[in-house]
Amino acid sequence: MPNRTVFFVSDGTGITAETFGNSILAQFPARPRHVRRPFVDTVEKAQELVHEINATGEQEGHRPVVFITLVNDEIRAIVTDARCQALVLDMFRTFVEPLEIEFGVKSNHRIGRFSDASQSQEYDDRIEAINFSLAHDDGQSSRNLDVADVILLGVSRSGKTPTSLYLAMQHGIKAANYPLIPEDFERGRMPSSLAPFKRKCFGLTIDPARLAQIRNERRPGSKYAALENCRYEVNEAESMMRREGISWLSSTHKSIEEIATTILRDLRPDRLIY
Repeated sequence: MPNRTVFFVSDGTGITAETFGNSILAQFPARPRHVRRPFVDTVEKAQELVHEINATGEQEGHRPVVFITLVNDEIRAIVTDARCQALVLDMFRTFVEPLEIEFGVKSNHRIGRFSDASQSQEYDDRIEAINFSLAHDDGQSSRNLDVADVILLGVSRSGKTPTSLYLAMQHGIKAANYPLIPEDFERGRMPSSLAPFKRKCFGLTIDPARLAQIRNERRPGSKYAALENCRYEVNEAESMMRREGISWLSSTHKSIEEIATTILRDLRPDRLIY
């Protein structure tokens, strides 16, 4: 497997092909070399791609695996032709064509999630959510929290920022995040600016040893990164969230995708239906 190459090919960004392909490849123990080839939108580009795929197979001694999301039939025919010496997995032919039969309707053969971003309300909502999350990152602002969909709480470096941005980019969720600091623990209650929005709050915690490791990469040898201090902060944060009745989970062994899905399930289940 390590000397095998997998291509993700699309006439758009290739993100769909890569996301789906990686989900399938995650079922196997070894990790092959990944090559994304986006914007294969002409016959010439398709022919060049087939040449690259075949050359890769000759060099490695194994035929490459190719995940494709190609809308244009002429271009797709080149990549799926027998002259392309690879295992080609066509997502559109596998999924779109059976759905066309089931629905009795031809698909619109649109390239990408947004055929015209300037005309897409969904796209505009995502951009607005990203801007909101950036403006409310790490407690920078407590303004407009009434329009937030989610407010993430947790000690520094527990995963709040990447989770906020993922929620904004993937789901159009306006996510603010607020770091819990020693002053909050001394007061024994959540920050007053967040109290009116407790129902929107969700907590992230983390194993203290893992937290110390992460913090030491940023500020090695500091009190901030000391294991004893990390244990104190995590314990106090969990105690506070427990007292306030705020749902929380540990980010130690969970992916951003798992964390985000749990948050949506608990706070905004309507966003899981769209």
